[in-house]
Amino acid sequence: MTMKLIKKYRDGRIFWPSMVFFAILVFNTLISGGEFLSITIMDGHFYGRLIDIFRNGSKLMLLAMGMTFVIASGGIDISVGSVMAIAGAIACSVIRGNLFPALQGSVFFALVLALAAGALCGAWNGFLVSRVKIQPMVATLILMVAGRGIAQLITNGKIITVNSQAYYFINGGYILGLPFPLYLVMALFAGALVFTKKTAFGLFLASSGINEKSSRLAGIEVENIKLLVYVFCGLAAAGAGLIESSGIKGADCNNAGLMIELDAILSVAIGGNLLTGGRFSLGASLFGALIIQSITTTIYAMGVPPEVIQLVKALLVITISLIQSEKIGLKLIPAKEAVS
Repeated sequence: MTMKLIKKYRDGRIFWPSMVFFAILVFNTLISGGEFLSITIMDGHFYGRLIDIFRNGSKLMLLAMGMTFVIASGGIDISVGSVMAIAGAIACSVIRGNLFPALQGSVFFALVLALAAGALCGAWNGFLVSRVKIQPMVATLILMVAGRGIAQLITNGKIITVNSQAYYFINGGYILGLPFPLYLVMALFAGALVFTKKTAFGLFLASSGINEKSSRLAGIEVENIKLLVYVFCGLAAAGAGLIESSGIKGADCNNAGLMIELDAILSVAIGGNLLTGGRFSLGASLFGALIIQSITTTIYAMGVPPEVIQLVKALLVITISLIQSEKIGLKLIPAKEAVS
């Protein structure tokens, strides 16, 4: 039984991304003399660089899951950063009483309205792509540009700060010693994995991304699949926006989620998911997000200028493009299963 699990892991799509992530951890451990992986306990909470990687990478992991579904359908969503700004603006404005004064101080309704706004943004993107038949890049570019304007209108162009310990818990809270954002990632991952594994949705999604015409002829409602994945991506982006605004204790519409959509797409690509759609792996995308976050943490820990991060990301893009190139054809990442 153990050998079967090892073989399944070795042959799965998650193998190479996980190996790269572990290699980065080993590298950091060697250059830091073992301090990189050291974890301390204070007041019942775990602290350390490894914990920071998971906490700081939680936003990107949420976005990567939503982006995985969208890319698997043959689409793209470059508006997730703007959706993050909208979600943070709504949540903080509701708590401050600037929006819906009757709900002032209600963290619960702030979260509900922010998540509903994220779902609505996703539905708008999905409507343009699936019903109006606008190319995904163009359709989501509309909200990418307009979204920050909407967030600015909600906050009247100001940075909204909040004073709510309950809201701060979203980013700064701990459960059983671990940061609360990790539980949000695990909950979304478990729900998405069950939905794709235990229902026909995963198969329909992969089929739609591989060959849309054949899938439609087979009776799959491709338009509804696309609409649903964009709604899911909007929800994930709203969740990431709540984590970010909770971390800075306010809503900064100019900088919230700025350019993070590129990291989300890169996470999916690093995970071995083809940007042309089809077969996908949520777990591999999560490791892709952790790779990006661990590289960022490594560069900061080594005292290297932050500008180098962009160069490293560019090199990653080049490498991934070569791996996925039909002419180069390295084919390092197996694709035996549609969903993993």
